[in-house]
Amino acid sequence: MQNLNLFSLYTEILNKNKIDYLVTGSVASIVYGEPRLTHDIDLILNLLEEQIDGFIAAFPSDQFYCPPKEVIKVELKRSIRGHINLIHHETGFKADIYFTEKDELLIWAFKHRQTIKIFDSTIFLAPPEYVIVKKLEFYKEGDAQKHLTDINGILLNSKDIIDFVFLNKIILEKGLNDQWKSVSAGKREE
Repeated sequence: MQNLNLFSLYTEILNKNKIDYLVTGSVASIVYGEPRLTHDIDLILNLLEEQIDGFIAAFPSDQFYCPPKEVIKVELKRSIRGHINLIHHETGFKADIYFTEKDELLIWAFKHRQTIKIFDSTIFLAPPEYVIVKKLEFYKEGDAQKHLTDINGILLNSKDIIDFVFLNKIILEKGLNDQWKSVSAGKREE
């Protein structure tokens, strides 16, 4: 495939099949912040159990690895961190698929998602506040510096669209103040 837009491998199919999603993780960090290498796309799906068959059919087995229906059902029912992978056979490009949780921040993120055009495709992007909070949570779990680097890039390039009052409120509620303080001074607002 020439000029393949790897992100749209997944988002175009989700759009076509009217499956509600958010792009988050490193791809969202790249859009809001600074370019960097990524090997996958992180997607949060608001998938209903009755949509599973259509979801599987949308990713045909001759083109994609998609887990069996039983696995998707189990992961969909998890109260936290339900997760599957999709893999495009030809490119090896992977999608980490997370399922929605009963989380107030995630509900807020779906209501405030950004619709953008990238490579002639429409994608639904998690708002920057959500991306920052999730990056802080992952940093707290594993101390990976890339999360702070991503946050700094977002703050540097997208500060005009960030609601810092809301962001600081969520950071306080989630107990992420120490991690927030780890973000380089001068690139964030209190």
